[in-house]
Amino acid sequence: MTPALPHRAAPTLTLTVILSLSLPAAVPAQPVADGPPNRPGTTPAFAAQTEAPEQISGFELARETVATGLERPWAVAVLPDGAGYLVTERPGRVRHVSRAGAVSDPIAGVPEVLARRQGGLLDVALSPDFMDNRVIFLTYARPMGDGLSATAAARAVLSEDLSRLNEVTEIFVQTPPSPTPMHYGSRILPVGDHVFVTTGERFTDAERALAQDPAATYGTVVRLLANGDIPAGNPFAGTEGARPEIWSLGHRNIQGAALHPETGDLWTIEHGPAGGDELNRIEPGANYGWPVVSYGVNYDGSSVGLGEAAHAPDFTEPRYYWDPVIAPGGDGGL
Repeated sequence: MTPALPHRAAPTLTLTVILSLSLPAAVPAQPVADGPPNRPGTTPAFAAQTEAPEQISGFELARETVATGLERPWAVAVLPDGAGYLVTERPGRVRHVSRAGAVSDPIAGVPEVLARRQGGLLDVALSPDFMDNRVIFLTYARPMGDGLSATAAARAVLSEDLSRLNEVTEIFVQTPPSPTPMHYGSRILPVGDHVFVTTGERFTDAERALAQDPAATYGTVVRLLANGDIPAGNPFAGTEGARPEIWSLGHRNIQGAALHPETGDLWTIEHGPAGGDELNRIEPGANYGWPVVSYGVNYDGSSVGLGEAAHAPDFTEPRYYWDPVIAPGGDGGL
């Protein structure tokens, strides 16, 4: 039986926008008083890898409720020219929400999903050329028969009237399928003519070991062309027995992905177990250590893998980790 994860699965029924009103200079302070660590006594690999000093930004925030009544909204894509938002609901619906808060009927043409536990319709993102081609991308828990499921991604064309997805094409399906409806990961990040897709390692002890197996796409960042083909330069392409779409591996459950606006580096956030949430700068071919090493511990307090916290020299160190756990994410998530 899998344990309940109350800090991971709190439902939300409100789409909220936080507006920043001012930004005075940041003032360094002591680390945030964030409670006792899940793994006490751990030595970071380098200064400020954890417990970074609190930054008093001076932001004043205004919270505005845009829309209510949504069922487990998971992700939001902001449409250009003030056209509102696309919002995924985990049971399997995409809705358009206007800036005034009007919520549309479900948009037709969404792929079938397995809406169980952490599974369902997950991320949504716009093509960089959305203004010209109206292409969007979705990720979801794809039903695979006999109770199995897999993280999957599709591209589609959004109709001008915002009522339907056309030309829906599946571009990625995680392998192998899993009986566990947990840890799908499932961020999708379009960049130029390709996309990054993040996957989870599906939670159970037996399955999470596959995060170290390049023949599987468990606990990976995947890099594809927008049509699902394999782009040039993928580090495992041409390696016998490895999945050519893998960009990096050894992750747990990636819930945030973004490009640095100046360097173009890919950064991800992944949920750790109890402690050990990670911020990683993704390098092609790198292995980030899960489930062999972790700055956290299992939910029952036992050690993860080898029981070691430090990732180096065998694995790539996280640029930052949180302990105690905070379950950071992207623009949506559980």
